[in-house]
Amino acid sequence: MIEQRSTLAALVAACMVTAFATGGFAQQAAPPPAVLVQPAELTPVAEQAEFIGRAAAVDKVELRARVKGFLGPRKFSDGDLVKKDQVVFTIEPETYQATVDQKMAQRDSAQAALTNADLQLQRATELLRSNTGTKQTYDQRLSEQLQAKANLEDAKAQLRDAEIQLSYTEIKSPIDGRIGRASVSPGNLVSPDSGVLATVVSESPIRVLFPVTQRELLEAKRDAQIGDPPQVRLKLADGSIYQEKGKLDFIDITVDPKTDGQIVRATFDNKDNLLTDGQTIRVILEESKPQKVVTVPQQAVALDQSGPYLFVVDDKNVVHLRRVKTGIVRSGQLVVTEGLKEGEKVVVQGQQRIRDGMTVAPNPAPAQPKQ
Repeated sequence: MIEQRSTLAALVAACMVTAFATGGFAQQAAPPPAVLVQPAELTPVAEQAEFIGRAAAVDKVELRARVKGFLGPRKFSDGDLVKKDQVVFTIEPETYQATVDQKMAQRDSAQAALTNADLQLQRATELLRSNTGTKQTYDQRLSEQLQAKANLEDAKAQLRDAEIQLSYTEIKSPIDGRIGRASVSPGNLVSPDSGVLATVVSESPIRVLFPVTQRELLEAKRDAQIGDPPQVRLKLADGSIYQEKGKLDFIDITVDPKTDGQIVRATFDNKDNLLTDGQTIRVILEESKPQKVVTVPQQAVALDQSGPYLFVVDDKNVVHLRRVKTGIVRSGQLVVTEGLKEGEKVVVQGQQRIRDGMTVAPNPAPAQPKQ
């Protein structure tokens, strides 16, 4: 029995040796890893510089009381658009109207006195010519006529002042714009010392102010001499780009010694009223004429201690690790300034499964929508 088992084991061993020798149990080679590739492209990209700015209204007016009195009904709702010369507040006018009426009466009285003085002077002149009057009387009537003229001018001036004070009982907006919330409720006593009643700001157009360092300003001036001025764009708080383009129209004439920068101003039409006075915003200065540069999807480039790199697939489907120099990112595309040529196939997915010199199974990456 023992002899049969030994014979059987020997037969099994011989079969296994034969199988290995003939490759029956040989391990099959693993297929090359699949990767997604995309050719490097020449893409027009404009150089950009980004700054922190603040929106500022072209016109901003603080409405204040110019006479003393009780505030009447409000003529607007907070946040309304108001027109130039539109009445927004009223102050009780009765006292000032009474003063105007009184000054009108004084003017009329002075006018009557002047008319009488003119008649008296005319009579004194006629009597003096006929030698029936005296020179002293004539001089007296002339003096009275001149005094009556002065009294009339004074009465007119007082009436004009009273009319001006009456006009101040209607507080009007001096500009077209949007009015803020009222700080004083109707019925309160107001005066020139009461402070700001409300503020009106013009929203269209609107300005954006941002500081630029001396180095950046010098570079911009040199570029402007050899080409078109840069385009001005805005990045909103949610990261989106404001569709409207602005225009640079002013550079401050002094340099801030603390920051070594100057304030630059851009103006936007702001027809949609999306920009608000005081709003913090990012300003983007962009070259007007983009240059074509080599770009790859941002996910194709990795970074290690030696710097950025990517994988390139050659005609024999062999991958090569390529050290590159990179630039800015625009709409998910990374600019490669050195180390890559247009048309070279770059691995954009599957890098974690490959290494330098490995054969791969490349497949074209699906086309990405243009942003």
